[in-house]
Amino acid sequence: MLTERQRPSSGAGRPQETEIHNPTDDSPGKAKTQSMPVSRHRHAASVHDVVVGSRLKRGRTWYQSVWSMSLLTFLVTSLGIALLYSVLSSAFALHCDTKGCRMSYMRPIYHRFDGFDTEHTRFASKYSLYLYREQYVSGIPVLFIPGNAGSYKQVRPIAAESAVYYHEVLRHDPVLAQHGVKNLDFFSVDFNEDFTAFHGQTMLDQAEYLNEAVRYILSLYSDPNTSRRDPRLPDPTSVIILGHSMGGIVARTMLVMPNYQAASINSIVTMSTPHARPPVTFDSQIVQIYNDINGYWRQSFSLNANESNPLADVTLVSIAGGGLDTVVPSDYAGLESISPETHGFTVFTSSIPNVWTSMDHQAIMWCDQFRKVIAKTLFEIVDNRTPAQTKSLKERMTVFKKWLLTGMEKIAEKSAHSKSHTTLLTLNEDFSSSIVQGERVVLRNLGTAPAGSSRLHLLSVPPNSPPSRSRFTFLADSQLARPGPGGGLEVLLCSLLPNAPPASDGSFSTSVDLSDKGKGLSSFACQNVAADVVPLPASTRLVHNPFSRDGEPLYAPLSYLEYTLDELTDHSFIAIFDKNESPAAGWALAEFSNTSQSHSINDVTIRQLVTAGLTVQLAPDRPMVTELRIPSIQSSLLAYNLELEREPCSPHEELFAPLLRHYMTRPYESKYFVNVGRVEVSLHGISPFVPPPSDDKAPNDGLSFQLWADPTCQSRATIRLSVDPMASLGKLYMRYRTVFAAFPVLVVAMVLRKQFLVYSSTGLFITFSESIELCLKRSLPLLMLSLTCLSLSVGHPRTPDALLQYLKGYDNTIPNFGQNDLLTGTADPFFWFLIPMIGVVCIGACVVVHYLVLALVYIFSTIYGYFVLRRVSPQVAGHEQPPLPFSSSTRQRRLLTTIVLLCLVSTTVPHQFGFVVACLVQLSTNVRAFWHARAMPATSNTNFSNYAHSIFLLMFWILPINIPTLVVWIRNLAVHWFMPFSSHHNILSILPFILLVETMTTGNMIPRVTSPIRHGTNAMLFGVSLFAAIYGVSYAYVLHHLVSLIVAWFVALHATDGWWQGSTSSGTAPIKNASSSGTISTKGSRSPSLPATNPGNQDIASGRNEKPKHHQKAP
Repeated sequence: MLTERQRPSSGAGRPQETEIHNPTDDSPGKAKTQSMPVSRHRHAASVHDVVVGSRLKRGRTWYQSVWSMSLLTFLVTSLGIALLYSVLSSAFALHCDTKGCRMSYMRPIYHRFDGFDTEHTRFASKYSLYLYREQYVSGIPVLFIPGNAGSYKQVRPIAAESAVYYHEVLRHDPVLAQHGVKNLDFFSVDFNEDFTAFHGQTMLDQAEYLNEAVRYILSLYSDPNTSRRDPRLPDPTSVIILGHSMGGIVARTMLVMPNYQAASINSIVTMSTPHARPPVTFDSQIVQIYNDINGYWRQSFSLNANESNPLADVTLVSIAGGGLDTVVPSDYAGLESISPETHGFTVFTSSIPNVWTSMDHQAIMWCDQFRKVIAKTLFEIVDNRTPAQTKSLKERMTVFKKWLLTGMEKIAEKSAHSKSHTTLLTLNEDFSSSIVQGERVVLRNLGTAPAGSSRLHLLSVPPNSPPSRSRFTFLADSQLARPGPGGGLEVLLCSLLPNAPPASDGSFSTSVDLSDKGKGLSSFACQNVAADVVPLPASTRLVHNPFSRDGEPLYAPLSYLEYTLDELTDHSFIAIFDKNESPAAGWALAEFSNTSQSHSINDVTIRQLVTAGLTVQLAPDRPMVTELRIPSIQSSLLAYNLELEREPCSPHEELFAPLLRHYMTRPYESKYFVNVGRVEVSLHGISPFVPPPSDDKAPNDGLSFQLWADPTCQSRATIRLSVDPMASLGKLYMRYRTVFAAFPVLVVAMVLRKQFLVYSSTGLFITFSESIELCLKRSLPLLMLSLTCLSLSVGHPRTPDALLQYLKGYDNTIPNFGQNDLLTGTADPFFWFLIPMIGVVCIGACVVVHYLVLALVYIFSTIYGYFVLRRVSPQVAGHEQPPLPFSSSTRQRRLLTTIVLLCLVSTTVPHQFGFVVACLVQLSTNVRAFWHARAMPATSNTNFSNYAHSIFLLMFWILPINIPTLVVWIRNLAVHWFMPFSSHHNILSILPFILLVETMTTGNMIPRVTSPIRHGTNAMLFGVSLFAAIYGVSYAYVLHHLVSLIVAWFVALHATDGWWQGSTSSGTAPIKNASSSGTISTKGSRSPSLPATNPGNQDIASGRNEKPKHHQKAP
């Protein structure tokens, strides 16, 4: 029997000197060679020294080499696992938003439309249509689309709240009925909890079904048997869409489908929907769908005014849950690259008035505060007097801004711009006593002043000259009063009339006369601004959150007003009128302040924030509202800590505790912090892989802080802002989860490349552990350094991407929406460390998986060996048993298995199923190869075992790309949907894997190639590594096809064993079979990658033949 010290020969007739290649060269293009005459016996050890040099300890057996881990590998793996642990622990323990949703309750009833059958859609046997509560339609249609693995029953919280709000509040108001307000008919679709996020064809099927469902829903309103609408009203021609998660993407996909009915959708509200990019890129079709619908949106809104825009009347509002959503990154919910603000916007739930809390992916559907706002919003956009059943585009956008934005954004609409006056205010001709001296009004103990003009406070609007740059702010702890009788505080914008209007003038709905009888009069035309109030969360020493959860007391929100002088141009005075007839607890603050005192811009850089932080001193005589803007804070990858230190309040008791808001303008994200002391700051600004805004030339204001503090306290305050490194690690979790589908492929491909370099030079296929150690010493650090330099150059006008766009004639006035698809998805040079960090983490993950698979293989091989040895007959004295076969399968059986599997893939099962089967077969081959290598550690056995193990690891890291589609297919089988996927039956995607694993079941080692053809293997593996690093996250599905090409190359090498010019059979003999009489032994056997103790006894020359029995195939 061939011992482990004996090298398989290359055949007779070889010269006595051979050319030895240097395997330590990591050049991606080719392996440099070094010609040197080597004697067959005298210099045998030097061949092994070329392989391992001084890197590995001598005298280690193959079995020890398989399990060994060098110090370098251990340190890198430990660092990678430590970083991964830090990221995960930080993501779930640090800077986590507080859950603030109150539970909602309802008693749902659903009516299924059995009439919507196969006559209307081919998906009737798979999907269903439901109506919430009623059996007849009588109102305005609203269609709910569930998301990934979502249920049609998720519509019940919003539908129930809408029903309660209409029947208890709106139905009794005849004015609203005259303006077209009617109840909402909520329809919902049952998709059998399809996995829409993983499969593009499923998304297209749902969109096709929904278009037919919309057609059917609209037909119900014209059918007297199903409709209970007023026949005088027009039949609906469109439906309002509510989409949750991927349901929002399906809603937008409906508009690009061939069966879409024009103008049947004009209002889309989405919740936690990833609009900007797909959450995972494992399926090519879902990536293409995103490109198509986003391109359709962008192209439609880029048309000239004289061109027909198919989306001219469509509004799209995206609502994101924020930091608590750990299913879909809320950064992906942005519409800045898709839709202009005239047709939609993105807002976070923490910004919505009276909600003020983040929500997880499911809570956004049942959160009580949020569903109340959505229900009121829907009722304000409807108008059943029009065929579209909704108001005009401008009116709808006004309603969305009113209910969903804070009211402090630049696009917020205020009544101060309107010319209508609501109140006629009459004072004495000499009203100077009512004018407040100074620029601030402080009211305490409302309702205690004598009746008359003493309850009126007038603030003169200063002239709007550039040096002043003043603004008016007002804050009260109660709701502002509307025009008419009743108590409360009323704020009016007034203009002095030159002449008193006649008593019969009906242009004013309310008249307030505070003049003394018998004196001259002055008349003011005033406008009530209660509609412009911005609700703010109550902030006292007893409050800890801006929201109230179940069981906590509800606090009335603060009422805030803010106007610039440009908005007050048409008014001369601001009147604050205390209408309370009796004493009432409460307070109010109003003032004009100079923006030079209240606004500041700090140009501190991120590097300065990281190293030294930021400290801002606030003067005691500052205005009520102070704003600090830091343009450099834009990235969502960093977390910050803010501390507010201030002196005790004096000389009065403070009216309210400090209130802090930090906000972004793209997208609209605000977070409120009451009774502020220490604040954890996290934001969703510029995020990795998210396309740039369509108006990327617009300035980005960065992060802004807005602080409300009692100005009567006259206390100094200090703001300290610093970067939290540990919490920042947690921000990588949601943004970079998908790198584990790409970067491990880079590591395994580089390790396999190194193994082939050594194999082609020496005939030894070293272990995965040895290969990764060699890679860590040179190739992987060099590759990470090169990728880091490439990431720093992304976006530079001279980069290859920019050059390619230039050669294509790309219009540089249009943003390159794919510029963030590369590498780590960001061109910010501050984050240069991301690639090395991700590389270390993925190397650690690969090493851990390697040893876990090795342990699994060891266990299975032990079990396998036990049953194999039991089948061997007892030894006959003086005779050896026949060698144990590596595989009992015949060539005909393997061919039949391959044909059957390919036929199934081409007709019934997706090719992902075939890939999983191939992985299992390869695992079985790995187990048997490991057992044979342990039983007889000859060079051919150990080579094949190392080769089989590395191929399995490569296939293992491609497995996550294939599993989601397989899950969708299994789910379809569970609901008895047997229609095959037209996009996943390409046998060429799985044929190379099947052929390779079937070939390896015979135990044949891949031939050693020493001709220049070996550079093809080197280049292909290196190319896969580069693609995995550069485009792997954005186009993960391509990795399957690239690895398939490599596997096809391996199959070609196997099929042409010995045919290639310069190829050699050294090390390519079939696996050596262990004798039944032998026991598994690893002690005393030298690793084939190490020199023997006595190099002169080792036969490594290519001119010596082995015994014929070692070359024949296994029986």
